[in-house]
Amino acid sequence: MSDQFVRTRLLIGDEPLERLRNAKVAVFGVGGVGGYAIEALARSGVGTLHLYDDDTVSISNMNRQIAALWSTVGQPKAEVMAQRVRDIAPDCHVEVFRMFYLPQNADEVDLAQYDYVADCIDTVTAKLELVSRCTALQVEIISAMGTGNKFDPTAFRIDDISKTQGCPLARTMRKELRRRGIGHLKVVWSTELPTAPLRPASQEAPESGSTRPSSAARRDTPGSMPFVPAAAGLVLASEVVRELGRY
Repeated sequence: MSDQFVRTRLLIGDEPLERLRNAKVAVFGVGGVGGYAIEALARSGVGTLHLYDDDTVSISNMNRQIAALWSTVGQPKAEVMAQRVRDIAPDCHVEVFRMFYLPQNADEVDLAQYDYVADCIDTVTAKLELVSRCTALQVEIISAMGTGNKFDPTAFRIDDISKTQGCPLARTMRKELRRRGIGHLKVVWSTELPTAPLRPASQEAPESGSTRPSSAARRDTPGSMPFVPAAAGLVLASEVVRELGRY
């Protein structure tokens, strides 16, 4: 393995690093949480990363997404992050799948090939589909819960979804998963209660350049700070790395 992981090796040793090098991880959603998770996974030595997203960088992403630069506005987020990964860890095999994961196209993805799936999607329908399929296949998955309208990056924790409280997204996911007979899901969630935005989202202009389905019609767009989704992404990645490396 490349000398770029010498500091990691000092903490976890050769065998966990080798396990990480042999691991294949899929990240669904390359936004505020997913972007930082991808970077941390690459810097941790994960050998194969598959990135699923079809959105493009918009100006309103600039305050919180690692893929968002003035030079990348209008470019596919997944492609931007893939290039970044190649520059960080040339030995990492990274592939981009330009798609918004939905029940309608879920059959196109072979989830069974992955050692771990990171769910960084922000739509309930897609999250439920992904979690349901991973559960049926016994593929390890961790899901990011809500990060919008929050300020405290220290409030994130990893728990089973049954232990979450005060998170609207987690509450909806809990209810819908129970309907599907799924009682457990590892999640990254915040104990901080969301703050009401100063202006209703319906008064804001749609995100310029976004290709996300129905993005212009969304009325629940949350406010966001730069360090909150970043913290969630790093916490999520740390759990994936710990479990894959088994250290």
